[in-house]
Amino acid sequence: MILTVTLNAALDTACRAREPRPRTGHRVPEVVERPGGKGIGVARALAALGHRVTVTGFAGGPTGRTARELLARAPGPPVDALIPVGATARRAGPAAGPAAAGTALPDEPGPAVTAADWAALQAVYRDLLPTARAVALCGGLPPGVPVGAYAQLVREARAAGVPVLLDTSGEPLRRGVAARPDLLTSHAGELAELTGSHDPLRAALDARRRGARTVVASLGAGGLLAVGPEGHWAVGPEGHWRAAPPRPPHEDPAGAGDSVAAGLLSGLAEDLPWPGRLARAAALSAATAAASAAGGFDRPLYEELLGRVRVAEAAPAG
Repeated sequence: MILTVTLNAALDTACRAREPRPRTGHRVPEVVERPGGKGIGVARALAALGHRVTVTGFAGGPTGRTARELLARAPGPPVDALIPVGATARRAGPAAGPAAAGTALPDEPGPAVTAADWAALQAVYRDLLPTARAVALCGGLPPGVPVGAYAQLVREARAAGVPVLLDTSGEPLRRGVAARPDLLTSHAGELAELTGSHDPLRAALDARRRGARTVVASLGAGGLLAVGPEGHWAVGPEGHWRAAPPRPPHEDPAGAGDSVAAGLLSGLAEDLPWPGRLARAAALSAATAAASAAGGFDRPLYEELLGRVRVAEAAPAG
């Protein structure tokens, strides 16, 4: 079982509009809701790949109940170990479709979590750790959760001998990295904020010096860059992007970062060597960015790319 933790779960809502009409209001014929939050996105991708997944975190109020109901209806649904809280879970998500270009729903801060709620989450987390093959700690923190929450959860996973992935930003990232997670996944901008370096390789090396065992940086169209104790790996445009068929007309990068984490964790669970884990993460991320529906990935494109992503091992930096 792979455990994903989403402390700030959400109900993602995508509004689809068919035709842009300048200087007029837009009629929205379809509103698509799905359970959201980075850890839930990771769990959804892992379940689609055939892995057993359990999700925990906070979900409260009507939006939290709706998110949990939708999660239960998903194909091969993850096990729901979410903690109900008194405050209402947030709504988030982009507006989709040509008429909605440049607009988005408000991204709310999340429910106010009490000390009792946080204690309940920690108890559930400790109970689940012994049966976990790996743990993913993902997303931001809602009000009331200590800023060092991820650092604490990283330390507990390491003490239990469970590999732990961290994907967050800001001060929770800085403190979490210092707790020495096995794997840090981030995009280049978040690494630059953490380290002060805008060169992805230097930033990844710095993040390793700060405590992360292995760092995988998303470079957008440039693919993935991984730096770890076994060497340096790059998944670049020569293999990743040029292998892709023509892009679908409506690309949406939402969820691509979640798919990077899911690809890496699934490779870990299957004991794939690092090049195989990176190839899976890169192919899954690209297939998610190209999917026509939010929250999924283009499976035929994923299978096509998986055999064509080239993973080149680079010489260690001097």
